[in-house]
Amino acid sequence: MTKAKGKMFISVVGESDASRQNYKLAEEVGRLIAKAGAVLICGGLKGVMEAAAKGAKSAGGLTVGILPGSHHDQANPYIDIPIVTGLGYARNKLVVKTGYAVIAIGGKYGTLSEIAFALGYGVPVVGLGTWELIRGNGKVDQGINYVRSASEAVETALNLIKKQYKPRTKERGI
Repeated sequence: MTKAKGKMFISVVGESDASRQNYKLAEEVGRLIAKAGAVLICGGLKGVMEAAAKGAKSAGGLTVGILPGSHHDQANPYIDIPIVTGLGYARNKLVVKTGYAVIAIGGKYGTLSEIAFALGYGVPVVGLGTWELIRGNGKVDQGINYVRSASEAVETALNLIKKQYKPRTKERGI
């Protein structure tokens, strides 16, 4: 795998005004990401982003917040590494591209844009109570891997990463 120092990066996206249920789900997702040894990537603000980072920190994980604004102090208190972009919602591309998989929890239009970017870039998407995309033929788009629990979300993301990223070997000269 082409992971920095053997680490996997999983992006968690979702609404900044999270429902109590989505906040709890995101916190559990973050905790499980950290327990799996992966780095949590998020938008660094409140709601689902804060909950996921809080969960990851509770399990000793590393958190990265890719901020839309121009100040480090805009990050929620659970972010270890705030990345200031000054890009507004254009930073959603960076949140998606930094992760090897994206877990979408709930969400509004910002989350929808992140799902669309991920699908367009070929980054695996796991959906937990999030958008359902319907094609013109009336069928649900198969790009999102829908799950029902935090543990299933993280397990699915890890499995999708393993399928997509093959380990590099010296024999292959890579």
